[in-house]
Amino acid sequence: YLTGDLVRRDADGYFWFVSRIDDVIKSAGHLIGPFEVENVLTDHPAVAEAGAIGKPDPIVGEIVKAYVLLKKGQSPTEQLRRDILGHARKRLGAAVAPKEIEFVDELPHTRSGKIMRRLLKARELGLPEGDTSAVETTGPSNSAAETR
Repeated sequence: YLTGDLVRRDADGYFWFVSRIDDVIKSAGHLIGPFEVENVLTDHPAVAEAGAIGKPDPIVGEIVKAYVLLKKGQSPTEQLRRDILGHARKRLGAAVAPKEIEFVDELPHTRSGKIMRRLLKARELGLPEGDTSAVETTGPSNSAAETR
């Protein structure tokens, strides 16, 4: 039964969802689920939301790049960027943590609230965005971002 999902099996035989296969980031032999990276980033007290993509890299295949929407009242400083990167490295390890963080004012979402990573990747690579009729954005004025 093929679901299109990537899972991992723990020592007790339980399966844990990692990511959709088409969202997996392949970096230096590691398969990285963007959902895992995003969850760790949003655990940081300054982060409201985060989206992670694989950015092509000639040496490791892809690096993890994260787009971060800060909570209301937070300023996108270089010190905060380093703090968020350090937080991610402690929780995920250096191989999985983002190598780049870009602060954004909004993230593209589907109507059901999922971050549209394909749009983030298309924008990063300068590619056509395709159908954007279902895009809704979350920015500083959106109540969802303020409460996270």
